[in-house]
Amino acid sequence: MTALDDLAAIAFHDADSAQRARMLSRLADTELSVALVAEPEGDRIELRIFPLDGGPVALACDGEDRLAGFFGAPVAYAAMPGRVLAGLLRQEGVGLLVNPGHPSEMLLDAGMLDWLTGVLSAAPETAEARLRLTAPSPATIEALAEPLAARLADMRGLITGAALAGVRGEDGPKAHLLLIAGAEAGHQPAIAKALAEALAFLPPQPGGVDISFSDAAPPPAALRFELSPPEPSPAERAKAPPRLR
Repeated sequence: MTALDDLAAIAFHDADSAQRARMLSRLADTELSVALVAEPEGDRIELRIFPLDGGPVALACDGEDRLAGFFGAPVAYAAMPGRVLAGLLRQEGVGLLVNPGHPSEMLLDAGMLDWLTGVLSAAPETAEARLRLTAPSPATIEALAEPLAARLADMRGLITGAALAGVRGEDGPKAHLLLIAGAEAGHQPAIAKALAEALAFLPPQPGGVDISFSDAAPPPAALRFELSPPEPSPAERAKAPPRLR
């Protein structure tokens, strides 16, 4: 079982929109092995494309062993994050078949990849305002608490705290605010983009959810996220995305 499989208690195409969005969000951050026509030549690759009734697709798995298992033998492949592969395929107008024969199997057509890359490229707007904060609405807590906790856990070491608060309206929260503490100024744009991206995959909330950086104590009624210290890991050399031939 893989991280994608863990989210696929219900098959992707049978899941509701919120669950599909969570799987797509995880797919974007998952390293995929995509089948190639031949071994890469430097930074150039040629994807193996399969003609299906719904249009041509590339084939990728979240592990080279799964890819080899599908073909019955080792095959040439390139490894890259799902977000990078989605961007490459969008340029070519090609869809993507992921993990065929496994719980997390999904078939994403070119239109779905176009939507996905649009979400991944969206940048949050910046603004300043004085807000009256209160407790988040129960419905928003139910919809966002678990997936936000998982995404914030990935940011341990970059932030020291996080809380979800409501923005007070006449009859309860009219919007919500995700408060982030302990982020260095140079990291804040990237953190804001990652969180805005995560929120884009979740059920929309009335009034939306904005992101704010503040080291001040959150309001007592806010929902606080517990962040444990990160485990040390060896540094990896950044890889440039491959170029299609």
